[in-house]
Amino acid sequence: MDIIFDYLLTVQTFILIFVIVMLKNSIKFVPQNRAYIIERFGKYQSTKEAGLNFIFPFIDRVAADRSLKEQAVDVPEQSAITKDNISLHVDGVLYFRVLDPYKATYGVDDYIFAVTQLAQTTMRSELGKMELDKTFEERDQLNTNIVSSINEASGPWGIQVLRYEIKDIVPPNSVMEAMEAQMKAERVKRAQILESEGDRQAAINRAEGEKASVVLAAEAEKSQQVLKAEGEAQAILAVAEAQAEALRKVGEAANTEEGQKAIQLDLATKAIEAKQAIAKESSIVLLPDNGTDPASLVAQATSIISRLQKENA
Repeated sequence: MDIIFDYLLTVQTFILIFVIVMLKNSIKFVPQNRAYIIERFGKYQSTKEAGLNFIFPFIDRVAADRSLKEQAVDVPEQSAITKDNISLHVDGVLYFRVLDPYKATYGVDDYIFAVTQLAQTTMRSELGKMELDKTFEERDQLNTNIVSSINEASGPWGIQVLRYEIKDIVPPNSVMEAMEAQMKAERVKRAQILESEGDRQAAINRAEGEKASVVLAAEAEKSQQVLKAEGEAQAILAVAEAQAEALRKVGEAANTEEGQKAIQLDLATKAIEAKQAIAKESSIVLLPDNGTDPASLVAQATSIISRLQKENA
């Protein structure tokens, strides 16, 4: 009985181990963003996606493990010739992802190597369509053209190229020296232009300053002349008012008897002075009979003064 019991225990243990091994081989946990290619007897059976999956042990096997994440592959440096026959050394980075694990497994032997080689050949082809200056100025357009060309060729492989970035473009040393000389000439040109613009602006500022100073001086002179004219006008008005006041007072005094006598005395004095002036000019002076009359003296004085004024004129 002990022998039979030991035998049954051994069989049960073997069966338990077998079941555990079968379960372990039949249960497959596929990680996120990955896909397992299952083959049965060497033939494609199915594609297992992320999660819990079951297969038949010893019959099915995982033929390939494909990542569905975006991958970055360094494209080695290579030489390319531009449209204007300039040899360049170019390298870059290729970003792609697997869309169809079946095609990536059975459509090409090594899809990473294949897409890298395709990127190199496409880059050479696209650079051959452009001149040297355009390769630096239109790098984004060059990257876009490379991506478009690679996607057209990599469709049967289940690969989608997302973008291609050129890391560096190295022209020959002679071209580098020529480009540096050109850049130096451009910098000198820009410096001269900036200097001339500065001189021009300074001249404009000086001219505007001189113009402003002339305008201010003219305005100051104008204000001075206006003030001077106003002062002269006020002086003339003051003199005229003083003369008018004097004449008014003389007129008021002339209306009196004493004023009339004073006027007659003044006129007589002026008549005498006029006769003295005539005597200096001529040796003969004729006097009328009534020369002693004040009225006659006044009339004579008035006549003589008028005559002297005409002669002076």
